[in-house]
Amino acid sequence: MSLNTPQAILLTLVSLFAFAANSVLCRLALSIEQVHPADFTAIRLLSAALTLAFIVAVKNTTNLRKIGKLGSHAGAIYLFIYAAGFSYAYVTLGTATGALILFACVQFTMLLKGWLAGVKMSKQECGGIVLSLLGFLYFIYPELEKPSLIGCLLMGLAGIAWAMYSLIGARSTQPLLDTASNFVRLLPIVIIALVWIYFTTGLQISLQGWLYTIASGALASGVGYAVWYAVLPHLKPSIAAVSQLSVPIWAALGGVLLVAEPISLHLTLSASVILGGILLVILTKGSIQTK
Repeated sequence: MSLNTPQAILLTLVSLFAFAANSVLCRLALSIEQVHPADFTAIRLLSAALTLAFIVAVKNTTNLRKIGKLGSHAGAIYLFIYAAGFSYAYVTLGTATGALILFACVQFTMLLKGWLAGVKMSKQECGGIVLSLLGFLYFIYPELEKPSLIGCLLMGLAGIAWAMYSLIGARSTQPLLDTASNFVRLLPIVIIALVWIYFTTGLQISLQGWLYTIASGALASGVGYAVWYAVLPHLKPSIAAVSQLSVPIWAALGGVLLVAEPISLHLTLSASVILGGILLVILTKGSIQTK
């Protein structure tokens, strides 16, 4: 897939908004509608797998027959660890706090992996990353005065798993098929989980809970992750990592719009610093590689 710079930037933004939507939808489902995290994870993965399989079938029915042979077992495992850790962590963490922990761990993992692989970063890139981290620390400090230790650990684990999943995706030559395959590989686990949940709790979920969970899986996860896989090969590890640090800001703004929370000076200042750092990285020559 060949992308020019404007296309790569647009697709990156679409995927980042999808990540933010996942945080908001998860909190709405778990906190407002009281959906159990196991139910949320299983239904989310199932709806994502079905949506991606449908998209693949519409594009080319021949590819649907080989969908289970693409992707990777490692990608599927990292995807499951991320999805499960994400859901259980959000039982005790707020939307913005959870997103901050998640993508801070994503950033550190991806940058460390890039550094170990010998990827060089310019002074401007380093400066942008440091500026974003300062904005991140300023934003997260008041949020973590009394954090849930288990929630933080689970979200940290989810972040590391998502970073590893993204790094595998950076090597993908068939992003839609590989993403769909990774979800499809999880279907046996998902079906077993749903059967167990049905006979133990009966899947007692409200209509709104179903809508939030399916939207998280079908749209924010299925479509969003396919877009992310498509754009990853065109991004350097530094920009792929630091751009995701903007997700907590979008997630926080989503919370503001959905629950009518006021936009605080604290959020505005931290968002400006984080996004300013990201802009420095984006504007670095060669940060986006058109192919």
